[in-house]
Amino acid sequence: MKIDDRGPDFRAFWTERRLATLTTVRPDGTPHVVAVGVTVDFETGLARVITFDSSVKARMIRAAGADGVPVAVCQLEGPKWSTLEGRAVLRDDPESVRDAENRYAARYRQPKPNPRRVVLEITVTKILGNA
Repeated sequence: MKIDDRGPDFRAFWTERRLATLTTVRPDGTPHVVAVGVTVDFETGLARVITFDSSVKARMIRAAGADGVPVAVCQLEGPKWSTLEGRAVLRDDPESVRDAENRYAARYRQPKPNPRRVVLEITVTKILGNA
């Protein structure tokens, strides 16, 4: 799904520096919501979050396997907000990690070196919000 169909304001909202939340669902059905930096590839329809391999979110997504797990990333500023929903899979190969780190550096800052870094790769299937 290409996600640049909402115009330049939408693209700017997901490109300018701001934090987001990532929501996953724990095995007991309760939400796990954490603050994250997220990058969006509008051409491929992928959103990416970098994290440690031992984080709760990474462990839950890894456990889901190749089918992934439903997630949502949301950001807001004043009355403007947007949520990207989709399925997340965990990538830990060096190429995927390096690509995600470069994207993170372009939006936020260069991340500190971390040999335990993994990428949560979200295939966006639905867009909500007014941004």
